[in-house]
Amino acid sequence: MRILVLAWEFPPRIVGGIARHVAELYPEFVQLGHEIHLVTVEFGSTPRNEIVEGVHLHRVAVPPGNDFFHWVANMNESMGSYGGQLLRDKGDFALIHAHDWLVGDAAIALKHAFKLPLIATIHATEYGRYNGLYNDTHRYIHGKEYNLIYEAWRVIVCSHYMKEELGRAFGTPGDKIDIVYNGIRPHKKERDPNFNLTHFRRRFAEDREKIVYYLGRMTYEKGMSVLIASAPKVLAEMGGHTKFVIIGGGNTDRLKEQAWNTGIWNNCYFTGFMSEEDLDRFQTIADCAVFPSLYEPFGIVVLESFAARVPAVVSDTGGLPEVVRHTKTGIVTQTNNPDSLAWGILEVLKNPGYAQWLIDNAYQDLHARFNWFDLAQETEKTYKRVVQERSHLLR
Repeated sequence: MRILVLAWEFPPRIVGGIARHVAELYPEFVQLGHEIHLVTVEFGSTPRNEIVEGVHLHRVAVPPGNDFFHWVANMNESMGSYGGQLLRDKGDFALIHAHDWLVGDAAIALKHAFKLPLIATIHATEYGRYNGLYNDTHRYIHGKEYNLIYEAWRVIVCSHYMKEELGRAFGTPGDKIDIVYNGIRPHKKERDPNFNLTHFRRRFAEDREKIVYYLGRMTYEKGMSVLIASAPKVLAEMGGHTKFVIIGGGNTDRLKEQAWNTGIWNNCYFTGFMSEEDLDRFQTIADCAVFPSLYEPFGIVVLESFAARVPAVVSDTGGLPEVVRHTKTGIVTQTNNPDSLAWGILEVLKNPGYAQWLIDNAYQDLHARFNWFDLAQETEKTYKRVVQERSHLLR
């Protein structure tokens, strides 16, 4: 099959989890014998057109907008125009696959213009992020998500939780939704035996300190305030010998103020953005990964900790309990409960043998449940089903 994919991010342009998802999923489709054309947004000096691991990558220029939503409209205009030319020039595309609402307008327009079936992957929803819709921005994004879901022949989500959420938020019929987990390439997190990890570790913590880290966006739904609130209890139990490393770009002023007011400032390190190279190294020297989200459809960062062989402590929201099997591959704690989160962290830090057992189980799960080649085959089933159903309708 020849497939047109629309995604608003692709490495090295990484905004959230979509970039890693599409960059690691579609090379597996190439291995399955399909031809993938992925349209995304230009980034720095990266080539406009190149082949990355067999995927035909097309980066389009996007004129600046007056605000984010104006920019998104311009992006859809660019993607729609380029995608249309690509469909005319190449021809014989089997379907279009859109990743999230941001590319929905272009995907829907191309669907109707070229009479091709549309598949949508919904990675998260505005309704879920805020546990409801409370202003015009929420309602606008929700409307865009609804349109994409409605126009799609089938919808893919990353967890059973997200399937339920689409039914709850949009009334999407369950038999229109397929569940395909996210995956990861474990070899990305393997330690380099020639690299001085001890020297590298000292950039973040003293030798006697345990490293507890968070990686992700600095947004409310990620629950960073819960982690900071849990820190005093952890430090009391660990004799103060713990460093909380907070990794990610964005505005951290509120979190830094909370750390200062909580009295744990000297035990926190806000790194800001960290390069992929340093991040891969850092995750192999940490003692505990913590993801205290208030909303999380899946949590690819948890798989990264599995691959780096770092024990994970997560909240019991969204898809996280599906990814982390409690007391088997990690610790699942109560959402928005600092005491519960502190307990989970201490279970890992104070019981190294148990932590290693969790690590070993989690690494096995990567191959058993989160292997990209297997997940590509699951996605391929959706593609083939849609193509077959469409061919029956055209007879």
